[in-house]
Amino acid sequence: MRAALITGASSGIGLATARTFLQNGCAVLGVARDPAKLAAMKDACADLDSPLATAALDVMADNAPECAVASVLEHFGRLDHLVNNAGIGSPKPVHETDDETLDYFLGLMLRAPFRMCREALKAFGNEATVVNVSSTYSILGGLRGGAYSAAKAGLDGLTRHMAAQYGTSGVRCNSVAPGVIPTPMTEHRLEVEGFRRMNYDMTPAARMGTVEDVAQAIWFLSSPQSGWINGQTLAVDGGWTTTKFLTESALEAERALAPTDWTHSGKPPKRKDNE
Repeated sequence: MRAALITGASSGIGLATARTFLQNGCAVLGVARDPAKLAAMKDACADLDSPLATAALDVMADNAPECAVASVLEHFGRLDHLVNNAGIGSPKPVHETDDETLDYFLGLMLRAPFRMCREALKAFGNEATVVNVSSTYSILGGLRGGAYSAAKAGLDGLTRHMAAQYGTSGVRCNSVAPGVIPTPMTEHRLEVEGFRRMNYDMTPAARMGTVEDVAQAIWFLSSPQSGWINGQTLAVDGGWTTTKFLTESALEAERALAPTDWTHSGKPPKRKDNE
């Protein structure tokens, strides 16, 4: 039986991914910070037959990669799949981001996955996989993306390096870039009309994405069915990043003129020195 290490596994995309791996006969070590949430995760997966273990770790801790890999080897005797999913939302644009916030976002969503990959490489057997959970905000700039966009873009860069460096060793590495998925981390943002419309009105799909949509993509990129796919970033976003779609209501809406709108001359307006 193959074994997977999944970070941020206690809720949202991570929990759905753990369930999907378990449903496909893969043992799972779920990593998250909160022991109570990990206990709830075990309850949520109690209906599945594959082995599940948990480890309460902060992935940014110095010893987290060593402890996580040691734990999965202790429980299952092997490590075949790494899913770097732990993350945080609600970023701010560059001019509103202080150094502490910048360091936290980069630490959690770039440094921690980098270090987890480095430790996992020591334990991987043949045909191992890494899937980094990136974001559509790494593909497009994303309004208010700031440190979040920077960290996720770095994660995609790490993905491509891993594919090039370790592909000949039998290790494949890909990214999944979800659009905005309703989860406990995003629900409050979806209550903001502008953010909600930016996602609903610009997505050519009849529904919002689900955590299961993302989990299935992660499983596919971890399975033999994707054996000739390496170094790719797969957007799971209903077409948001690749189309210029607008709903009928958005097309019919009166355009709100902004100070930076261009005039009919095709030239940008002159700006004052203090703008």
